[in-house]
Amino acid sequence: MSPSLPGYTLPVFAVAAAKAALINLRNITEKLASVSLDLLDESAEIAIAQVAVLDKNTALAITLSNPGDNLDLTRNTPIWALVKLSPRQQGIEAEILTLEAGEGLGKTATGEAAIYSFARRLFTANLLPLIPEDKIATVKIILPQGRELAKRTSNEAFGILEGLALLGTSGISQPLSAADHLEEFRGILREKVKTHRNLVFCIGANGYSVAERLSIPESVIVPTGNWLGALLVEAGLYKAESVLLLGYHGKLIKLAGGIFNTSSHIADAKLEIIAAAVVEVGGDIEAVRAVLQAKTADEAYKKLVELNLADVVFKNLAQKISQKAESYVKKYADVEIKVGVVLFDRKGEVICKNQF
Repeated sequence: MSPSLPGYTLPVFAVAAAKAALINLRNITEKLASVSLDLLDESAEIAIAQVAVLDKNTALAITLSNPGDNLDLTRNTPIWALVKLSPRQQGIEAEILTLEAGEGLGKTATGEAAIYSFARRLFTANLLPLIPEDKIATVKIILPQGRELAKRTSNEAFGILEGLALLGTSGISQPLSAADHLEEFRGILREKVKTHRNLVFCIGANGYSVAERLSIPESVIVPTGNWLGALLVEAGLYKAESVLLLGYHGKLIKLAGGIFNTSSHIADAKLEIIAAAVVEVGGDIEAVRAVLQAKTADEAYKKLVELNLADVVFKNLAQKISQKAESYVKKYADVEIKVGVVLFDRKGEVICKNQF
């Protein structure tokens, strides 16, 4: 099996386009085929598709997304960066670098550009040194295909509206479902547990946006893909004291049924697990039937909200996830570890916590 070719995440291409536009503003005659980027822990050379100076203070550059061998709906998506320089006024405090959402870049429910912390750090590291001392820069990121592509994701359900987000904790594109990357996740865990004995397992890319909103530092976050069981055991073997599982309830509740690989291709008993919890907390047959007739875990949750059963049912499930996870680690690693749970809904709102 040939090794996968590396790819990069959307923030990398947005920053590369902005850097190319800014360089061209400072040196109109320079013809850029690529730009070098600081990815914070390594460097990358990113191809530039087009760049043009629109006037003496404004330039536009375009890159094309390349996630490498990973399956990704953003492949070849054009990313535009419109960069405008304005005079820096003496005695008036202003942001030296301002990031804006153009067409196709999502916004949060509060109207802010869906540009998350890693992406902002990339912009700062790569653009700030290039901004003239007497200027401030405004960067507008435009994804012409972003609004259409977003319809094929769960972004809107998680509070990212009108387009795609610049999301992630790394510049390298990670295919979170590919089996050959379990080893990579184990490596990340082993490095982080050397300095942090209390870890947070983040399930899915949307888990990262919730973690950021909860002010959880990236230094303790471990990506898991679907391999929660294997990575919980690994955490135990490397002497982690605790793991907090942070994820969408429709994924994490599988652990309450003893399913420790959350891929839907392996097992999917979400509705049955919720229905069993309804019985355990004293719900009647109508509540059980409502859950089993739901099409998704989210719909089942909403039915239970209507029946005033959601809080008690999901508290039961969160406790069960903790208990099952701790028992799983004890069984396979023969060590004690505390496992906490934070469940959130499709809008990214926390619905239940079971923390140590």
